[in-house]
Amino acid sequence: MKVVSHYETLESSQFDGDAVKGVAGRIAIGKEDGAANFCMRIFTVAPGGFTPRHSHDWEHEILIHAGAGQVLQAGQWTDVSTGSVIFIPGNEDHQFRNNSDADLVFACLIPKGAPEL
Repeated sequence: MKVVSHYETLESSQFDGDAVKGVAGRIAIGKEDGAANFCMRIFTVAPGGFTPRHSHDWEHEILIHAGAGQVLQAGQWTDVSTGSVIFIPGNEDHQFRNNSDADLVFACLIPKGAPEL
């Protein structure tokens, strides 16, 4: 069993560039913890930041933990905020952006075999 007192105590990787801006990613539960089927990641997107627009074979299950922003859904931006739950099927183009004044924080589950970060 693994218990983390707060996700912010986990080591983070910072992502900034042309395709991604102001994103910190943390592996909350992954293969190093003995998780055989899923990986739980926590992402923080700073105000004005965004994740890369992309697609891949695996699905995502997302829970917006804090803040507000938008997710690209079928080519259109959809508002999301604390408590929103999002399912992204495999091979669907997607992206998150933070168009608010506070951090957007979300938990993201992916299946084994997908890159953890």
